[in-house]
Amino acid sequence: MVLAAGAATRFGSPKQRLLLPRVLERVRASGVDDVVVVLGAHDVETDARTVRADDWEDGPGASLRAGLDALSPEIEAAVVVLADGPNLAAAAIDRVVEAWRTSGSPVLAVSYRGVRGHPVLLARAAWTSVPDEGARALEPQLVPCDDLGPPGDVDSADDIAGGRFDAPPAE
Repeated sequence: MVLAAGAATRFGSPKQRLLLPRVLERVRASGVDDVVVVLGAHDVETDARTVRADDWEDGPGASLRAGLDALSPEIEAAVVVLADGPNLAAAAIDRVVEAWRTSGSPVLAVSYRGVRGHPVLLARAAWTSVPDEGARALEPQLVPCDDLGPPGDVDSADDIAGGRFDAPPAE
């Protein structure tokens, strides 16, 4: 699940339109079976299945719950990534899924140099406990991904122009 519901006010325009294709490319390079994009403040064209979080302004938890509610009953766990993390490593997704399969923990998050990051995996048992703050309010089992590097968090156009993140491919 890719969370792309925010207003992107610090960016100055819908950054999802710029960054989502790259994030989706990386998610699809992982071993996940299905991809759902949660939209809210802005409409974004994508070839992925989308879900609208009408209450996205209530916080990231509202967007996350909208996405979780849209998943089929057969889904046992959801991997959550952010649409503004263009340096996401597909291997981080696979690593957190494998850690869940091994441990059975209800909440897992990758860590980079000991700092919690994305992706986050929520087993179905944790879905009803998602508060308005989102998954960051849940205590996860950490899955080290120091060798992969964090996905990034693009807040402004300067983040891309300044080279802090890989520039998305030109359209």
